[in-house]
Amino acid sequence: MTTNDSKAPVGAPRRRLNWNDPGVRAVVYQVVALALVGWAVWFLVSNTLHNLQVRNISTGFGFLDREAGFAIGESLIDYSPADTYGRAILVGITNTLRVAALGIILATILGTLIGIGRLSKNWLVAKVCSVYVEVMRNVPLLLQLFFWYALITENMPGPRQAYHPLPGVFISNRGLKIPGLEGNSMDWILGGLVLAVIATILVAHWGKKRQEATGQIFPLGRVAVGLFILLPVLGWVFSGASLALDVPQLKGFNFQGGITVSPEFAALLAGLVIYTAAFIAEVVRSGIQAVNSGQWEAAGSLGLSRARVLRLVILPQALRVIIPPMTSQYLNLTKNSSLAVAIGYPDIVSVVNTMMNQTGQAIEGILIIMAAYLTVSLSISIFMNWYNKRIALVER
Repeated sequence: MTTNDSKAPVGAPRRRLNWNDPGVRAVVYQVVALALVGWAVWFLVSNTLHNLQVRNISTGFGFLDREAGFAIGESLIDYSPADTYGRAILVGITNTLRVAALGIILATILGTLIGIGRLSKNWLVAKVCSVYVEVMRNVPLLLQLFFWYALITENMPGPRQAYHPLPGVFISNRGLKIPGLEGNSMDWILGGLVLAVIATILVAHWGKKRQEATGQIFPLGRVAVGLFILLPVLGWVFSGASLALDVPQLKGFNFQGGITVSPEFAALLAGLVIYTAAFIAEVVRSGIQAVNSGQWEAAGSLGLSRARVLRLVILPQALRVIIPPMTSQYLNLTKNSSLAVAIGYPDIVSVVNTMMNQTGQAIEGILIIMAAYLTVSLSISIFMNWYNKRIALVER
């Protein structure tokens, strides 16, 4: 008997390319789709570069090193018109981050209180919170910004007739002026505050582990207050106690010295906080209602007050439902800050718009704005996703 070596080895038959095979069709469709997208991108880029070249419009980001030549109303960092466009863009980014960070903190606090208030057994409190949510969610944010800006600038007196509720505090149509601190010790004091935050986080983590092991509650609140007082004071002492109070004074037609909260910043912050808090309130309310009612009853049977039950039992469980939609609200607040250009606050959009009008680098300017918001949004998403995984239940 002879053996036939041409026969295929025993086993699964080899898969041949066949158009009737769904897997083959799926690969072909994906390759075609990718090719079409690549062609579309190439066509748009090449067509844009050709049109810019025909009109003798320069491209690239070399203009960022040129002198800006325009002033910016307010800035957290030093800036003058003699600085570069790159420095001006940095000022716009810091202004955007400032209003976004403060807005997220204040909107979270206000929204949480209103969300809890909607579930209050007090009829008046629940109805007031419900009316707030329904009204603020259905009035466009841009109109709210115009309202707050007009309220501050049109109904406030001028600097000479400014309200003077407290010593060194003035409220006028130029904004809010409050006393500020100046001197070489400021950096040390800020460093002490940063250390206090880090120390509080570490102590809270240690206190939680200690409570799990011994059952004893660590007085974190009192320790945190002590750290936030002690560490900045130590920084002030070690730096030579070089610190002075800068009180604003009326000179000419405006105030000099102190810290200024501009009408544009105040209106933008108020609009973002009040608008976003209405959405956060609904997120918090739904998260609390997602917790089984038996948790309330079980905790109440232990003699805990309703406030302690909410703080110690309900809210920690509700966070697992609250965090994902809360992330979306934080992203919305950050992106909605771009409406600042409508009331004259110098955020990244306003600064880049001025830059584009001077240089004609429209494409580069839009790319800078897109990159700035993309970076901030992804950073918020990464942090919130990390926190969401940290508090999520671990299945065994």
